[in-house]
Amino acid sequence: MKYTTSKTSTAKLPFARLVGTLLLSVGVLSGSAVAQNTSDLGSNVYIFDPSMPTSQIQATVDSIANQQVSNQFGTQRYALLFKPGVYGSAATPLNFKVGFYTEVAGLGASPDDVVINGSIDVYNQCFGPNNCIALDNFWRSLSNLAINVNTPNFGCYSGEFWAVSQAAPMRRVHITGNTTLMDYCSGPSFASGGFIANTQTGSIVNGSQQQFYVRNSNIGSWSNGVWNQVFSGVIGAPAQSYPNPTYTTLSTTPVTREKPFLFVDASGNYNVFAPAAQTNTSGTNWVTTSTAGRTLPISNFFIATPSTSVQQINARLASGQNLILTPGVYQLDRSIDIKKPDTVVLALGDATLVPQNGTAAITIAAVDGVQVAGLIVDAGPVQSPVLFQIGKPNGKKPSDPSDPVTLNDVFFRIGGATQGSAVTSLQIDHDNVLLDDIWAWRADHGAGVGWIVNTADHGLVVNGDNVTATGLFVEHYQKEQVLWNGNGGETIFYQSELPYDPPSQSAWTDGTANGYPSYAVSNSATTHQAYGLGIYSFFNQGINIIEDNAMTVPNASGVAIHDVGTVWLNGSGQITHVINGQGATVSSSNADTLSPVVFYP
Repeated sequence: MKYTTSKTSTAKLPFARLVGTLLLSVGVLSGSAVAQNTSDLGSNVYIFDPSMPTSQIQATVDSIANQQVSNQFGTQRYALLFKPGVYGSAATPLNFKVGFYTEVAGLGASPDDVVINGSIDVYNQCFGPNNCIALDNFWRSLSNLAINVNTPNFGCYSGEFWAVSQAAPMRRVHITGNTTLMDYCSGPSFASGGFIANTQTGSIVNGSQQQFYVRNSNIGSWSNGVWNQVFSGVIGAPAQSYPNPTYTTLSTTPVTREKPFLFVDASGNYNVFAPAAQTNTSGTNWVTTSTAGRTLPISNFFIATPSTSVQQINARLASGQNLILTPGVYQLDRSIDIKKPDTVVLALGDATLVPQNGTAAITIAAVDGVQVAGLIVDAGPVQSPVLFQIGKPNGKKPSDPSDPVTLNDVFFRIGGATQGSAVTSLQIDHDNVLLDDIWAWRADHGAGVGWIVNTADHGLVVNGDNVTATGLFVEHYQKEQVLWNGNGGETIFYQSELPYDPPSQSAWTDGTANGYPSYAVSNSATTHQAYGLGIYSFFNQGINIIEDNAMTVPNASGVAIHDVGTVWLNGSGQITHVINGQGATVSSSNADTLSPVVFYP
């Protein structure tokens, strides 16, 4: 594969500090001989080499998986990185599971530079007999490698199993063989949504996935659909057929900018490749064509750990360096401030930011081209007005559509892991921003959960123009989940559950309307498009809570909404209309039944 690059370098990190960390040692996993990077990339980054015995690699990845498989709100974070080469064989395959807060990635320039003979799987979590589900399989990722499944047919735990829900992306993966997005072996197999991009696969079984988004990929075939399956720029996608089956299919994706990734070049140098933005694309960007973008040597990055002060991080960013956040939980006494255009911030192993003093975790100034990828942001103990601020409210809004500020795989939590609150998780006061796989979640379980405990109004507020979201998941906030004020907005795939826990109708009332719409486009916007939206209710307090409209938009000629539907999942109450008074009511009388609106107006 070729790259179109604007920077090259022959700089290497010292062998003993990074590339040469194929030492056999006892690390955080007692009793395991592992290949562990103990310096620049953090103690929880494990770098594997194809010369290592498969048995040694298997022992290491199994130890991490066993620790993380049910550790939903733990503090350990891991990145498992594979240098170019072949791992496992037909006779001795490398099969392993991916647990919470674990990133698995190849270190090649192309996915085909790292080949796993075997499988890399996510299975159901089991809480007892006949109680195995994938609904909480969050916070993990798989990217930039090839998997040779070596099994011609599906069978229980034979093939590639990726039974995940939100915040578990698959990117730049080449799967030779079959893939299932549910774990049907331990049942009942329920899964609740996922994201695949820039990937080539054989056949895919969607199965029980309630909703799923696939973007810019090549797939052999796709089977099954529940309420909301969306494809954009996918070669081999099923034809548009919403609502029967529930496939929303766009031939191209209007704006893409793939996630930056770490790789090792032919000389052994570590670099980060930051892809350029593209428009109206389909298929992967690595199979037959070169990928436009920038190769940034590792020397251009400041590599931070959770013990690094924010002052030091900000000083390095201000000096023009990019930033790598190594795995861990970062307790922030102030915001990380990005002020230089085209800065790249790459988090490894689901690095997690937690502001402690009511600040934002990250701010991006009024500059273009910034790319932030791979983060979790938790609300902290002091309420933050906003957790991630792009641009300045009421400030200038730079406008370079060819170089958009881009967020890839950035996830927000209000409660769950720790008690916290914020008014808004992500606010955009900037034009030409691309959101690519965002999950904003006000927690419905875990620590610090309750209507007056983990308070949060909005998951996303958009004040800028020409903002695009490809893969937007926003759940359980206490007012509008998404409030869109800017013009020219476009969303492809939206998944949302309303808050479970309104204690009364009066506590959840938008003026004279019952409840708050999940997705609201304000009357100030004259143009907006959205494709493939699913909005669901589960009011679990035993109170007759009513939402008048799941979605509201202005009646303007430039507003067009395609394929939006509602479902009553459980509990009490109802969603009366889908959008602006249209669409049938969903309630206990028609549980688990989609109420669709194919086009509005």
